[in-house]
Amino acid sequence: MKKALVTGASGGIGQAVAQRLCRDGYRVVLSCFHSAKAAERLCAQLNAERNGCAEVARADVSDFAQTEAMFRAAGDLDLLVNNAGIAQQKLFTDLTEEDWQRMLGVDVTGVFHCCRFALPAMIRRKSGRIINISSMWGQVGASCEVHYSAAKAAVIGLTKALAKEVGPSGITVNCIAPGVIATPMNDALGPETMRELAEETPLCRIGTPEDIAAAVSFLASPDAGFITGQVLGVNGGFVI
Repeated sequence: MKKALVTGASGGIGQAVAQRLCRDGYRVVLSCFHSAKAAERLCAQLNAERNGCAEVARADVSDFAQTEAMFRAAGDLDLLVNNAGIAQQKLFTDLTEEDWQRMLGVDVTGVFHCCRFALPAMIRRKSGRIINISSMWGQVGASCEVHYSAAKAAVIGLTKALAKEVGPSGITVNCIAPGVIATPMNDALGPETMRELAEETPLCRIGTPEDIAAAVSFLASPDAGFITGQVLGVNGGFVI
């Protein structure tokens, strides 16, 4: 059985990705930090449905030592999905040093740490898939989300450069840039804002976590074996 690790697995997108990968036949390590109880519930559900296809690992991916320990316990991976991330809406002039460092620590350094520890085994085996979750705001930028946009743009740059470096080892590295997705993170925007965003989306709806999970499933599949260094926008046409 192939093995995958999904960071941020207790969140809306992370849960959907984990569920989809279990259906695709992976054994999935559900990586979480703050929401361990949610990850444990998901793990129990998946194991009941799929006969032991999931396990939970807790780590703050922005912390080198915690991430290293998690990967040592997880063992060799066939697939890494870097989904863990935080968001914040704030005027640039109100951003603190702590806001900036925390955003880059989780959304960028966390991706670096996970790739760093997943790659040696993939390189040794000459195979593997890495899928990074960025954002459409990493492509075009968002007002009042400068630090978030900068972090997600960095993930795109990391994806493209790493794909070139590890391609000769048979490893693909791709990126998904979601649009507005119906997740707990976006619930804070309120129903009126979400309606307005749906109206601004050419497909006239908000995306679902399952939309992102389907894209992950495709990029992890044999059908995507000749795709690397790409950014797949799953945004309903919001950014074209």
